[in-house]
Amino acid sequence: MFEKHIACIGAGYVGGPTMAVIAMKCPQYKVTVVDVNEARIKAWQTENLPIYEPGLLEVVKEARGRNLFFSTDIDAAIRESEIIFVSVNTPTKTFGEGSGKAADLQYWEKVAREILHESESPKIVIEKSTLPVKTSQTMENILNANDKNIHFDVISNPEFLAEGTAVKDLLEPDRVLIGSRETPGGLKARQSIVDIYANWVPADRIVTSNVWSAELSKLVANAFLAQRISSINSISALCERTEASVQEVSHAVGMDTRIGSRFLNASIGFGGSCFKKDILNLVYICEAYHLPEVAQYWEWVLKMNEYQESRFVRNMVRSMFNTIVDKRIALFGFAFKSNTGDTRESPAIYVAKKLLEEKADVVITDPKAIENARIDLAGCEGNINYIEDPYEAARGVHAVAIMTEWDLYRNLSWDKIYASMEKPAFVFDGRNILDIEKLFNIGFNVFPLGHPPLKHF
Repeated sequence: MFEKHIACIGAGYVGGPTMAVIAMKCPQYKVTVVDVNEARIKAWQTENLPIYEPGLLEVVKEARGRNLFFSTDIDAAIRESEIIFVSVNTPTKTFGEGSGKAADLQYWEKVAREILHESESPKIVIEKSTLPVKTSQTMENILNANDKNIHFDVISNPEFLAEGTAVKDLLEPDRVLIGSRETPGGLKARQSIVDIYANWVPADRIVTSNVWSAELSKLVANAFLAQRISSINSISALCERTEASVQEVSHAVGMDTRIGSRFLNASIGFGGSCFKKDILNLVYICEAYHLPEVAQYWEWVLKMNEYQESRFVRNMVRSMFNTIVDKRIALFGFAFKSNTGDTRESPAIYVAKKLLEEKADVVITDPKAIENARIDLAGCEGNINYIEDPYEAARGVHAVAIMTEWDLYRNLSWDKIYASMEKPAFVFDGRNILDIEKLFNIGFNVFPLGHPPLKHF
């Protein structure tokens, strides 16, 4: 019935959406997503998917039960499939050599050994997880060191998804990168993966390379994106001192086609599961190859991000008369970006904890990330309230801080919010999404990033 069977080990932010789109666009393939997390697998089979992405449920529903399946039987999926995507977590190591920087590859290696143990025929194994350069060689060594007379080809197919737009990124990708060994067998395996994406991706957007270039490209892409955010954030501090506007500077700089406008929006800082982890990994690789100056350069991108977070909190304390003890502050947004419930490495975590250390009362509101916020702040001392309705969250507060660029917050009735707040009322716009002149005219003291504040005193 099906031309080929595809398995994906790992049903998280990358594996689930990617396989859903492949199944939708390639009905000739049977696609099985497997994971050790039974609750996650069950959720993929309901209306309440384990992750939130606009448009994802519609894609899943179109293919689910037709050629898209979810299971915890990893061994059976390995035996049945000719092509196996590996999409397991590769977090930063918290122990031993490289602790705090290197990628923790223990889950990845366990999967490689499980593939070897259960395989009864040749397989194409695709690295979908973000991995250090040269990892595919290690995988090849593990898989092909067998007495079964089975050959495995390892392909690097890194993802370039942005949370909040993952489905669009999959359906209309800037590029799909597929790296392989430059051998007859490697090139044949590479073509098999090209053939999958060719069902909907234009040929000029399918980029092929050697396997090492593909592995390194993922780390470098995230590092460059993070570097741009840290660069414009460093300029936001200068703009505030010189009474320039970071948005005007960004607009002028971004019009230079050599630079471009994307990722030149000043903010409280970047978060998410990729940027910090991947830059730390890049730093570790540079150190391992005895390139200390290169390592330090990229480490400063992270330091600039931390500086922006701490500067935001310092500005809040100083602006509110140098004390926020017992003052009630509402954080509008907790996800690291809009259109996702993901709070990993969110700047809001740092800000909330610092505000609690300053003895403030903190109110958290977010349309998708409330439960994750509870987990992130579990064990913190102090008074924390979680309220989904932003109007209720703002009632009786001294200040509102915009932490996530949800469109919801742009379109609120700020007159109504002002009327319910303590006076003087403060707004700290950590995403530069609000009309600061309008808020000032309502009566707020407004502190945007990269602009001089608008104050009534």
